[in-house]
Amino acid sequence: MTNARTKKTDGLSAYITVTAAYWAFMLTDGALRMLVLLHFNGLGFSPIQLAYLFLLYEVMGIVTNLSAGWIAARFGLTSTLYAGLTIQIVALIALAQLDPAWGVTASVIFVMCVQGASGVAKDLSKMSSKSAVKLLAPKEGGGLFRWVALLTGSKNAVKGCGFFLGAALLAIWGFQASVWGMAIILAVILAGVVIFMPSGLPQGSKKAKFSQVFSKDKNVNRLSLARMFLFGARDVWFVVGIPVYFNAVLSDGSAEGRREAFFIIGIFMAVWIILYGIVQGNAPRILKAAHSTTGEIVQKAIHWVGYLTLIPLVLTAAVLLLDTSNALTAILIAGLLIFGFVFAVNSAVHSYLILAFTSDERVTMDVGFYYMSNAAGRLLGTLLSGVSYQFGGLWLCLFTAAMMSALSWLAARRLRQG
Repeated sequence: MTNARTKKTDGLSAYITVTAAYWAFMLTDGALRMLVLLHFNGLGFSPIQLAYLFLLYEVMGIVTNLSAGWIAARFGLTSTLYAGLTIQIVALIALAQLDPAWGVTASVIFVMCVQGASGVAKDLSKMSSKSAVKLLAPKEGGGLFRWVALLTGSKNAVKGCGFFLGAALLAIWGFQASVWGMAIILAVILAGVVIFMPSGLPQGSKKAKFSQVFSKDKNVNRLSLARMFLFGARDVWFVVGIPVYFNAVLSDGSAEGRREAFFIIGIFMAVWIILYGIVQGNAPRILKAAHSTTGEIVQKAIHWVGYLTLIPLVLTAAVLLLDTSNALTAILIAGLLIFGFVFAVNSAVHSYLILAFTSDERVTMDVGFYYMSNAAGRLLGTLLSGVSYQFGGLWLCLFTAAMMSALSWLAARRLRQG
């Protein structure tokens, strides 16, 4: 009994430490995204150029997730978590060296490279944290769904705070001072995590082979495909379209007007992400899934992505039928908040299913492969966000989001339920 209680306490301590590290990382990740987006939008970058800034971030996410599962299996989960935090610190310090005198091409290439490093850092940290939940969560009473929903939901709430933090820091301190400040704070947090991380997470095995990264489980592969299109459906409007549209609507072009627009956009993006995270954390309760079987949760995944597809279609019609006005802005805000609610439930269900479908022995491999698909969806969404806004405006962003969501629904329908 004492050993069982000690094991449970150690597992909870490890979960808390891993979660705290993930929170710290995602706070800087959200802030960095808003800093880069709003700073370069203020410098006059086009929507496609803004999308370019984030492309390597997503490409490196694909590469990292493909290999991160094997790296964690080979060297251990704590090693990959520490590596992710360290690389993010280096990326922030590098970004602080950006010289305003550089030309557009040089600036884009430099920021792309730094964002690529940040993409590696994020997905090392994410894969480590999510895999740890599979190994640490209690097996009874829906514990796995609760723990993964709490980790994912709280992470996104923290990232939402990061969106606001990035916009506020840019308006108050400027670009370079903000980046330096985040690097210093994250370095302090990394030191604390290293000191207080309890033992118990897998230390890795030399027997792990890279060829094992690719799953032979059809459910893992189909869920990964559904995940790719799901996140593409979000990022096709989230990354470039809505921030640029709101900036055009809210700013009068003056320095003070741009500053006010930064705050408003940052608040909206932050609230969206925070609410999204809260819904994710409460998804087991919303779905009444404490005693649901995996097959029943698969059915919920199919239904909820179907609901999601309808929302951007309605918003597309609103943009086409209404001129730019306060009424349209209000409809967009309300519609995107509803999208966030439904999207959060979908995301939480996917995060549970990937851990339910995999085994303890393959958890880092399958989670890495799954998040590779997640990164591929973000890459596709990021690229299409800039392209669709450039050539069609907001309505095309939203319509493309609906098509991506419909493809996610088709992939989810092929999941086996038994």
